[in-house]
Amino acid sequence: MLKQTEGSRAVAEAIALCRPQVICAYPITPQTHIVEALGEMVKEGGIAGCEFINVESEFAALSVAIGASAAGARSYTATSSQGLLFMAEAVYNAAGLGLPIVMTIGNRAIGAPINIWNDHSDSMSMRDAGWIQLYAETNQEALDLHIQAFRLAEELSCPVMVCMDGFILTHAYDRVDVPLQRDVDAYLPPFEPRQMLDPAEPVSIGAMVGPEAFTEVRYLSHHKQLRALRLIPDLAEAFRARFGRDSGGLIRSYRTEDAETIVVALGSVNGTVQEVVDEMRADGSRIGSVSICSFRPFPLAALRETLQAARRVVVLEKCLAVGLGGIVSDGVRKSLSGIVLNGYTVIAGLGGRAITRQSLRRLFEDAQRDELDQVTFLDLNADLVSHALDRESATRRTGPTAEALLRRLGTVASRIG
Repeated sequence: MLKQTEGSRAVAEAIALCRPQVICAYPITPQTHIVEALGEMVKEGGIAGCEFINVESEFAALSVAIGASAAGARSYTATSSQGLLFMAEAVYNAAGLGLPIVMTIGNRAIGAPINIWNDHSDSMSMRDAGWIQLYAETNQEALDLHIQAFRLAEELSCPVMVCMDGFILTHAYDRVDVPLQRDVDAYLPPFEPRQMLDPAEPVSIGAMVGPEAFTEVRYLSHHKQLRALRLIPDLAEAFRARFGRDSGGLIRSYRTEDAETIVVALGSVNGTVQEVVDEMRADGSRIGSVSICSFRPFPLAALRETLQAARRVVVLEKCLAVGLGGIVSDGVRKSLSGIVLNGYTVIAGLGGRAITRQSLRRLFEDAQRDELDQVTFLDLNADLVSHALDRESATRRTGPTAEALLRRLGTVASRIG
């Protein structure tokens, strides 16, 4: 059914169609509208057999989801930013226990300084925790990926994060196609847990494991991710066959067949990238783009096949590995091992900074001339940075960096030299 709705509401309706049995909720911007909508549905009886549990923190939210999943319930929660960091111990525990929990990440920057706007630093901080990570490009895909995520999680007995850009997607109103319950039921079978706590047959989970078996435990988690590389495309194809649209998968290529320059990115920025690709194609440039949907497991082979004929690759990242540069770029470089081409990392959109078509076009044109640094910060205010560095060299007592920058910009009334 086609409808105009907010991205968060679309996700909530997708979750409801998946028939969760336990939803654990703690509000944090920008994911709050998702769990608010689900709370309303449960209260009104719109999700049969579901218990909505208000908890006291993000750590408690995932901890309750772990307990519910271990007891055999289809479980769901959502979080963002500092909330994901607060539940970090539980994030690792859920994966280590092999529990098929689905969690939405409304992607938001991590402080300090405090910032409520979008980038990918929160989910990227948990990239090696053992969760599958899927990134939505549109609100339609965010809806679709949640339906696929429950089936993926339950077939592998592995938790899945569905990441959608905060505000850009969560709070945007788009036309989406909400599927019928009968079609979701046909795609997603009833939950049959592989492990379940039962008082009649007591067992312990999460027990102490020493050096004699810990490597093997971790290897088996790694093996699940390798299996996901095969399963994710299969589930995306089954989804297309049932619902009549392409959604999910490992990667999606756009105008890459003869491209000399290929841009790689995650999430909603791909829409803007594709618009610029179209503009430059109209002017004769051989440029294309690749959207990564599955960041964990990382699609090394699929990327290699798509990128190997290019002359250069530009990886557009909404996260910064401080002291290194790119995070996604490391995976891209590994996928291209032994292939000689020019590769560039571009850090963009941190803390919600707009990524405009004009800036991207300049960036891609510089890339085509191979005039980019290995690590480039898109639209960096070099004067502001220079002033801060000059102050640091002039005095040891420079004051808080963020506040000093804001004063320089005139955002804060008082002024530091």
